[in-house]
Amino acid sequence: MNSCRGARTAMVVGAGVAGLTAAAALAGAGWQVEIAEVSPSRATSGWGLCLTGPALRALAGLGLADDCLAAGYGMSVITHVDADGEPAGRARLPSLLGARRPAMAGIARPVLHRILHAEAERRGAVVRHGLTVTAVDQEGELVHVGLSDGTVRQVALLVGADGIRSSARGLLGLATSLDYHGQMVWRALVPRPQWATGIHQFAGKAGTAGLVPLSVSRAYVFLTENGVERSVLPEAELVPRLQQMLETFPGRMAEVLPLVSASESESVVRRPVLTAFLAGAWNRGNGVVIGDAAHAPAPQMASGAALAIEDGLVLAEELGRHSSVGAGLEAFVRRRGQRCRTLVETSVAIARLERAQRHRETYPLTETGHRLMAEPA
Repeated sequence: MNSCRGARTAMVVGAGVAGLTAAAALAGAGWQVEIAEVSPSRATSGWGLCLTGPALRALAGLGLADDCLAAGYGMSVITHVDADGEPAGRARLPSLLGARRPAMAGIARPVLHRILHAEAERRGAVVRHGLTVTAVDQEGELVHVGLSDGTVRQVALLVGADGIRSSARGLLGLATSLDYHGQMVWRALVPRPQWATGIHQFAGKAGTAGLVPLSVSRAYVFLTENGVERSVLPEAELVPRLQQMLETFPGRMAEVLPLVSASESESVVRRPVLTAFLAGAWNRGNGVVIGDAAHAPAPQMASGAALAIEDGLVLAEELGRHSSVGAGLEAFVRRRGQRCRTLVETSVAIARLERAQRHRETYPLTETGHRLMAEPA
C-alpha cells in the first residue's frame, strides 16, 4: 500500500499558479515538497488575471485572500455594453468571503506569483529553477523522476502542474488534444481610468473587448479577435494593430485608445485561445496532473486560475483523507472531474457564440458558470 502517512515526499512540476498552490497546501500538510520549474528565474509572463470569488475562497484556505485583495483591486460588478454602445446589463456577483468583501479581484500575474511563491517557500517547499522532468518510472511505492540536470528523485507523489502543453502529462502516459477556437486574445497593460471600478466588457462587430482593473493605478485591456488563423505578428505591429481593432468599439473604449497607443510593444501580448480537457483519469500510479495540464478553459469564463488554485487545495485534502496515495488521487479526480469539465465546455460554448456575434446569449452562460463555481469545490 502506498501510504500517505508514510514517507510523504512530492515532486511538483511547474511553479505556476497550480504548482505553487499545490506545493503550499502539501507542505502545510506535512509533505516534503520540491518544485521543478523550467524557467531560469522567478519572472513570470502575462499581465493580469481576475481572481473570481471561488479563487479568493480557495486562497483564503491558504490564508492569502487578504494579501491578494490588498495587492490587487477588489470589485463586484461586470458591466456589459452591446455592439451599438447601449448598456446590456450589469452582473453583480456574490461575495463568497462575506457581504462586506469584494466578489473578485483583478491582480497582476507577477504579483500573484510572488505571493504564492513566498507562501510555498515559507511552508518549506523548495523551488528549483532551470529544471524540468525528463523521465518518469513508477515502481512500487515510489516514483523515480529523472530531471534535466541528470539527477533522479525518488518520491511518493508526482504532480504535473506544467500548463496546457504539459510534458509531465505525456511522461505519465496521459494524452489530450489542444483545441483552437478561431480566436486570438490580446492583453495590454494601461493606466486605470477612474471610471473603471469593475470589469467592463464591450461587444463589437468582430470581437469582444474590455477592461479589468489590476490595482489603484493599473488595468489591462483585453480583446478577443474572432475568426482568425493562429499566427504570430511582428512585435512592432502589436500596438497599432490593437489600436486599430479597438477603434471599432463604441462608448468608453474610445477613452482607452490613447492609453493603448501610448503603450510600448512589450506591454502587449497576443495568444491563441486554446482549451483542453483530459477525459478519464488524470492520474497514473502515484502521478497526477492538475490545473491547465488537466483542464484548460477558454479565458472568457475567467476561471482558469480559480480551478488551478482549487486543485492544489483539494489534492492535499484528499491525500490527507486516504491511507494510500493512489486512493487519494482517485478521490481527487472524482471530486474535480465534472466541475472542471462543465467549466471548460461552458467556455467553449461562449467562444462559439462570440464567433457568431450572438453576444447576448453569452451572458446567461457566463452567469451559469459563475453560479457553478460558487458551489463548494
